[in-house]
Amino acid sequence: MRVFISSVRKGLEEERDSLPGLITALGHTPVRFEDFSAQATPSREACLAALESADVCLLLLGPNYGHVFPETGQSATHDEWVHAQRLGKPRLVYRKSGVIFEPDQHKFTRTVEAYATGVFRDSFSNSVELQTKVVQGLRELDSKPSPLEFRRLTQQPPLIWITNGKKVNSSVSSQDSLLEVHVLPMDHPGYSVREMNQFVDSLVSRVRRTEYIESDQALNLFKSQDHAAVNIEHDRRRAWDKPQNGEIREVRLYKTGQISTRATLPRDQMGSILDSEVLPKQFAEMLRLTGALGIIQQGHVVVAAGVPSNELISVDTFDPHRSRSRAQPLGFGRSVGFYRTEPDESVSSEALESGAYEVGGNLSRALFNQIPA
Repeated sequence: MRVFISSVRKGLEEERDSLPGLITALGHTPVRFEDFSAQATPSREACLAALESADVCLLLLGPNYGHVFPETGQSATHDEWVHAQRLGKPRLVYRKSGVIFEPDQHKFTRTVEAYATGVFRDSFSNSVELQTKVVQGLRELDSKPSPLEFRRLTQQPPLIWITNGKKVNSSVSSQDSLLEVHVLPMDHPGYSVREMNQFVDSLVSRVRRTEYIESDQALNLFKSQDHAAVNIEHDRRRAWDKPQNGEIREVRLYKTGQISTRATLPRDQMGSILDSEVLPKQFAEMLRLTGALGIIQQGHVVVAAGVPSNELISVDTFDPHRSRSRAQPLGFGRSVGFYRTEPDESVSSEALESGAYEVGGNLSRALFNQIPA
């Protein structure tokens, strides 16, 4: 495993320096900013890219919060924590005891502890004690089986699809091609009018609290008879001819209990891109956002996904630093307007947290199997 070590160095110098050799001795690869060579990529971007390449994020909480970047209003460690949570990375958290935390660090620690589900947390007083606990945490993580449990469905679930290849009834005003991910709780009776009204009143704040949405993005609530939707405005400042990552654009809650999310595909000046490496990560992010809303409480859910086929989409490799010069449209010469999965299993609710990437991979493979070579 690649183990990303995340912390402020000040106040944790000895502890940080004690970990790389230990991690290497365990047969893993340590990743930390001290080892980064000089490069053209900005340091913050380089750290987040290194985190993306890692298999686990090891967070040390010491007394200091660190320098606040004006772009995000947060420290580098805080940025890394949010990014790890968005990516669904396993997180091992260790808090130093016997020290006084700065006010901002104390506030950040409360944020970390708010995501207690699925997070291994412990404390340490010195580097020797930290090493012992890191060994334990990594070994437990390395031997942990898949958290998912699957059950065969006896009948087709009543899923609601937003797109059918012809018409989209949506609050989203966008020319982009949108992915869909749907999560339907099993054995759910649906919501009463009173219950639905309560969820509608809190839906915008729930979406905002997931931290999957940038703090400056506008959220607009749309209501209809059978569902409520939060439309997430995109950043209009971005240049149209520059590569752009996919973005979540809409979250819907239906009276049936189904939660649906939609997101743009990554794109460049040649159009949207279906990338077999990126798509599972994007599906996983959409599933984790669904879980982070705190609405679904059932033990098992049905998950499905869909992607449109049109002349603005091509199967290719997405490069965030360079646009393509040509592309072969996915929908060129074909009548298929929408590819979608047809679930025959339910899955345990870990699909919305620790098992999101595994389920995202299953959804991605099912869709790519339908796309002609």
